[in-house]
Amino acid sequence: MKAAPPPWLLPIVCVCVCACAAFLTSRPGFCTARFLLQTAVGVSFKGAKIAEALLKERDKQAKWNGIPLLLQKLYEHSHPNSDFSQCQSILKEISPLLSMEAMAFVTEDRKAAQESTFPNTYTFDLFGGVDLLVEILMRPTLMTQKKKQKISDDLIKDCLSILYNTCICTEGVTRRLAERNDFVLFLFTLMTNKKTFLQTATLIEDILGVKKEMIQLDDIPNLASLVSSFDQQQLANFCRILAVTISELDTGSDDKHTLLAKNAQQKKNLGPSRAEVNQATLLNIPGFIERLCKLATRKVSETTGTSSFLQELEEWYTWLDNALVLDALMRVANEEAEQSSTESSDESGLANTSTRTQLPQSMKIMHEIMYKLEVLYVLCVLLMGRQRNQVHKMIAEFKLIPGLNNLFDKLIWRKHSASALVLHGHNQNCDCSPDITLKIQFLRLLQSFSDHHESLVCDGKRGLLTRLLQVMKKEPAESSFRFWQARAVESFLRGTTSYADQMFLLKRGLLEHILYCIVDSECKSRDVLQSYFDLLGELMKFNIDAFKRFNKYINTDEKFQIFLNQINSSLVDSNMLVRCITLSLDRFENQSDAKVAEVLSECRLLTYMSQMSMRMSFLFRLINIIHVQTLTQENVSCLNTSLVILMLARRKEKLPFYLRTLQQMEYTEKYPGFILNNFHSLLRFWQQHYLNKDKDSTCLENSSCISFTYWKETVSILLSPDRTSPCAIVSYIDEAYMDIDRDFSEE
Repeated sequence: MKAAPPPWLLPIVCVCVCACAAFLTSRPGFCTARFLLQTAVGVSFKGAKIAEALLKERDKQAKWNGIPLLLQKLYEHSHPNSDFSQCQSILKEISPLLSMEAMAFVTEDRKAAQESTFPNTYTFDLFGGVDLLVEILMRPTLMTQKKKQKISDDLIKDCLSILYNTCICTEGVTRRLAERNDFVLFLFTLMTNKKTFLQTATLIEDILGVKKEMIQLDDIPNLASLVSSFDQQQLANFCRILAVTISELDTGSDDKHTLLAKNAQQKKNLGPSRAEVNQATLLNIPGFIERLCKLATRKVSETTGTSSFLQELEEWYTWLDNALVLDALMRVANEEAEQSSTESSDESGLANTSTRTQLPQSMKIMHEIMYKLEVLYVLCVLLMGRQRNQVHKMIAEFKLIPGLNNLFDKLIWRKHSASALVLHGHNQNCDCSPDITLKIQFLRLLQSFSDHHESLVCDGKRGLLTRLLQVMKKEPAESSFRFWQARAVESFLRGTTSYADQMFLLKRGLLEHILYCIVDSECKSRDVLQSYFDLLGELMKFNIDAFKRFNKYINTDEKFQIFLNQINSSLVDSNMLVRCITLSLDRFENQSDAKVAEVLSECRLLTYMSQMSMRMSFLFRLINIIHVQTLTQENVSCLNTSLVILMLARRKEKLPFYLRTLQQMEYTEKYPGFILNNFHSLLRFWQQHYLNKDKDSTCLENSSCISFTYWKETVSILLSPDRTSPCAIVSYIDEAYMDIDRDFSEE
C-alpha cells in the first residue's frame, strides 16, 4: 500500500490544483499539463474539507458549473466498498451539463470545434472525470468473486452516455480510451445486456474508429455466444462495429496505390492481415451469414400512401435538422428490443411496433434503411475477402439476391422527392444521405456477388437485372448512381463471354442507352465514362449483332467522331473497349459467315480499327502513358491491352513488323529508345506481378479467350536477350539508347 500524503501537503496541493485548473480552462491550448493536474486531483479528492472550500471559491470565478465538486462527491461514493447508491444521483446532475454541449456540437455542424467551445466537457475531463467513470465501470471485473460489486443498468447507461458526450466534444478523449485495450474488450461484455446495448455499441464504434491498431475479434470473450444472443436489431447495430474490424484501412483508395508498393507490402506481410483474420472469425460463427441475409431482406411496413409518405419524409429531415431524430431512433430501437423478448424478431420487422410507436411511417422506413446499410456493407466486404467463394455460396444458399429483388421497388429504389434528400449541412449533390448510400451499397454488393460467378435467377416477373436496367435508363445524366449501375451490370457479363447474356441485355436496349449517354449527352464524368466503356466492351465482345446495332445507332460521321473523341480523351478509361474491338475484329476476320462479312464492311468502328495505322497509334500511346513506377490496379489494364495487340500480331507472324514500326515512331517523335525501353521494363514487371497470381491469370485468360500460356510465351519472346531475334525488343533498341537493366524502385 502507498503511504498517505502528509496532512500539511493537502492544502498546498488543493491551491495548486485550483490555480492550475483555472489557468488551463482559460487556455485550452496548454493541455500537456492535464496528466499532472489529474494526478493532483486524485490527491485532492482524498483530502480534507479545505479542498471542497477552495473548489467552491474557484468554481464561481472559473465558471466550472460545480463539475469539480460533483466529481469529488462521485469519487467519495465510488470507493471499493461502496454500494454505488449515491453515484447515479450525482451523475444525473453532471449529465445535462455535458449532453447540452454534445447536442450543440451535433446540431451546429462544427467543422473544427475547439475544446474552449465546450467548457463543461473539457472541465469534466480535466478533473479526471473520464478516468473515474472507466474505473467505476470496470471495478466489478477487478474484484474477487466474493466481493464482486453489482452496478445497476441505469448507472452503466449514465456512465456510457457521459463518456460518449465527452468523446464528441473534447479532443483526445476517444484516442485515450482507444489505447486501453482492457477497457475496449470490457465494453463488449456490456453488450450482453439489452438495456445497455445501444449506449455500449455507440461508444465502441467511436473508439474503434480512432484506434491505431485494429482489434482482434478472437480476443472478445465468448464472441460466438455474444452474437447468438443478439436479436436482429442488435445484430444490425453490431454490424456498424464489425465494419471497422473487417475493412482494410486503405480500401477506399486501393486503385490509387502503385502495384510496386503493394507487392513490396505483401512481401513484408506474409500472413493474413488482421482484417482478414477477423473476416474468418465471423464466418466461423454458426448461422452468422444466414441471419445477415434474413436481416437484409426482411420486409418493411407498406401501410403508408405515397403522398403522405413524401410529406412525412420531409418532416423526418426537419427532425434530423433539429437533432430530435437521435432520441427518436433510440425509442424505436428500445421498443424493438422489448418486442423481441416476446416475438420472433426475425419475422416481425418494424411493422408490428406501429401500434406502440408514435413515429411517422417514413421514420420507420428510414430506420430500416440505415440498418440494412450496415448489413449490406459487411456482406460486401466479406464477398471481396479471402473467403469470397465460401461467402458467395452461402449468400446464394440463403437467397439474398431474390430477397433484395423483392425489396427493390419498395425500399431500395423507391420514389422520393429530391428536396427530401438534403441533410443539414449538405447540398443536393451529396452522397451522404441514407437513401443514396443504400442504393450505392446495394449496387456494390450486386457487383461483388456477380463478379466471376453465375447469378441466381430471381423470383417474379421481373428479375433484378431487368429492374436495374429500367432504373438505369431513367437516371438523370449527371447522376452519381450511373457509375455504380454500370459496374453492377458489367460484373454480370465479366468473365467468359456469354452470347446469351449479351443478347438478354441487347434486346432491352442497353447498348443504345450507353451510346446515347456517351455520344448524345457527351458525358463529362471520367468515372462514369470509364464504367460505360468497360460495360460496352463486355456487351459487344465477339458479338456481331452488337456491332451491327452500334453501326445503326452511330449512323453519321459526326456521331462517330464524337465517339472517337470520347475514347481518345482518356485512353486509360477506354482501353478495355479498345481491347474488345481489337479482339472482336481478329475473330470476325477469321470467320467466313456472310452476315459477319457484311457487318465488317459496313461498321465504322470495325473499319476504323482494321487500319494498321490506327492499331499502331493505340499501341504507341498505351505504352507511353504508363510506367512501372506509376502502375496501379486501375491503369495496368493498358499494359495488358498493348499485349493483346501484340499477341494477335504474333499469331499472324507480324510481331517484327509491329516492333519495327514502334522503333520508327520513336525516331519520328525524336525519342529514340524511350518507348521500347519503357515497354521492356513494363514486361519485366508483368512477369513478376502475374506469374504467381492465379486469379489475375484466369481473369486475363477468360476476358481475352487467349490461353495464359500464350500470354507468358509472348512476354518471354519479347524479353529475349538475343539481339538477333526479330521478335525481341532489344533488337530494336540501338546500343547507345539501351537502358533495360535498372532495378525497379518501390518508392
